[in-house]
Amino acid sequence: MAKGVRKIHYKLPDGKEMVEEYNISTDVIQRRMWKAFDPFRGEKWNVELGDPLAQLDNVDSIGIKENSTAPTLTKRITKKSIEWRIRNLPYPRDVYSVEADDEGITVRTSNKKYFKKINVPELERAGLKTDNSLLSFTHQFNTLIITYKKPTKVTEMETKILEMAKLVSPTKVPDLKDAPSECRPS
Repeated sequence: MAKGVRKIHYKLPDGKEMVEEYNISTDVIQRRMWKAFDPFRGEKWNVELGDPLAQLDNVDSIGIKENSTAPTLTKRITKKSIEWRIRNLPYPRDVYSVEADDEGITVRTSNKKYFKKINVPELERAGLKTDNSLLSFTHQFNTLIITYKKPTKVTEMETKILEMAKLVSPTKVPDLKDAPSECRPS
C-alpha cells in the first residue's frame, strides 16, 4: 500500500500474471494489468482497466510513434458502472452509434470515420451478455463517454474479490542498505 493505493500482484497457476490497484478510500479498482510476452519487445504489461502506463521515449530507439490526435480508448470502473472514454473524436453526438451485441459493444460513426469493438471482460467472467438497456453514451470536449450500468451479478463478484484482496497481507519490502553488496542495485 502506497499513496492511497492497494496493489495486488497475482501469479496464476497457468503462468499468467495480473496486477490490480485499488483506491483505499473508495475501494474501487483503478487499474488492472496483465503480463504478456511480445516477441519483439519481450515482456510487457497490457492495461485492461485504467490509464495506460506512461511510455518513456527512448532516444536510442527509432520507431513509429502514435499520432497524438488519434482516438484513444481508456476504461474505468465506478461502484455502479463501467465507463469507457474515447478521446479525440471531434464529431457531434448524433453521428455516433453505440450498440451492445453478443460480442461486446460496437461504436461506429454514420460518416464511417470511426469503428471500434469493445470487449467487456467483466461480463465474460460473470458469464453474462451485454444488454443494450444498460448502455448509454454522451459526447463532450471531443470525448465519447460510454457508460454501462453493472448488473448485480458483476457487482457481487467484484465485492467478493475486494473482500479477498483486503485479507491479503502485504509483503515487506526488504531494506537494501543492509543487503550484501552483490545484491544492491548500482
